[in-house]
Amino acid sequence: MSTSLRSPSSALFTSPLQQARRSTLPRPSPPSFFLQLRKSFPIIRASTAGNASSVGTELSTELDAVSAFSEIVPDTVIFDDFERFPPTAATVSSSLILGISGLPDTKFKSAIETALADGECYGQEDPQTRLSCFFNKALVNVGADLARLVPGRVSTEVDARLAYDTDAIVGKVHELVKLYAEVEVSRDRLLFKIPSTWQGIEASRLLESEGIQTHLTFVYSFPQAAAAAQAGASVIQIFVGRVRDWARTHSGDPEIEAARKKGDDPGLSLVTKTYNYIHKYGHKSKLMAAAVRNKQDVFSLLGVDYIIAPLKILQSLKESVTYPDEKYSFVRRLSPSSAKIYDFTDEELVKWNQLSFASAMGPAAEELLSTGLEGYVAQTNRVEEFLGKIWPPPNV
Repeated sequence: MSTSLRSPSSALFTSPLQQARRSTLPRPSPPSFFLQLRKSFPIIRASTAGNASSVGTELSTELDAVSAFSEIVPDTVIFDDFERFPPTAATVSSSLILGISGLPDTKFKSAIETALADGECYGQEDPQTRLSCFFNKALVNVGADLARLVPGRVSTEVDARLAYDTDAIVGKVHELVKLYAEVEVSRDRLLFKIPSTWQGIEASRLLESEGIQTHLTFVYSFPQAAAAAQAGASVIQIFVGRVRDWARTHSGDPEIEAARKKGDDPGLSLVTKTYNYIHKYGHKSKLMAAAVRNKQDVFSLLGVDYIIAPLKILQSLKESVTYPDEKYSFVRRLSPSSAKIYDFTDEELVKWNQLSFASAMGPAAEELLSTGLEGYVAQTNRVEEFLGKIWPPPNV
């Protein structure tokens, strides 16, 4: 029986390792863990004529309706939600490792204990190298367990401390691919989640050329998104709500000001522009919209490849039975046909390089990227600090 990551005090620790956890574990922030939904209501009928699509008459819930246009991704840290929202894909990250480590009984606990008992890591003389080895093994062991649970891909976080070093990112991903191969998870089941610095985007380009799929995150501007598409990233993740939040309390970002002048929400506008760029110019990337704040955000994004939504929004969608003549009209907002008629400026159609990329990054993207990286680095450091406190485990 699975255990909620939100109830770490629901049972007692019994083993020495668990007792060590209880005394040394830092308080984790909510894990960055998402599960992609399996569609559970096959009776949806969707019309795709013209530039917009609408849902037909045989619809059960709002969740069914939106799932007809986009893959809905629950932003969840609760394993018990597998039954309510059956997953098809997952992400493993430093925050997830912290969350799992804080629980007395989860199906992933042994994955971390096995990592701590790994002989290769144990033999490393340098303490920092040893901790990094333990962390990599823990990520891969948990990722392998997730890969056995879901039919889709597992995205694995790449150390954010390497965000400005292309060679180091590529080397780290090669190391993780090798570790996954050792536990019989093939690269076609994997994505590698990389921050969208210029160096991260270049690493994505190199890895994709080798057939290794990448997931570029922390995208807050069109230059980042367009450069990521040009690099051939498999997935590009835009944080809609974070861009909007920044715009509410700041000014002076040209991209955001341009959206405001049109009367558009800057976060939604960035997703729209990126989607249209990908589809108008034939890039292979799939687009993921994250940090949605409400149901209207979901309705405004219909047609994008993936939407990450909080469980409270998904539950509301699932509980709302709606028909075409009722309060919402479910219309596909983004489509390849509408992308064809979207106009881009010459400045937006450049072949991005490091200089043009740096020059075009506005203050919103710079600040939000920096904040995101700081958070990821802090989480990684906390994981390694925790692993160092509980190592060696019993019998090692």
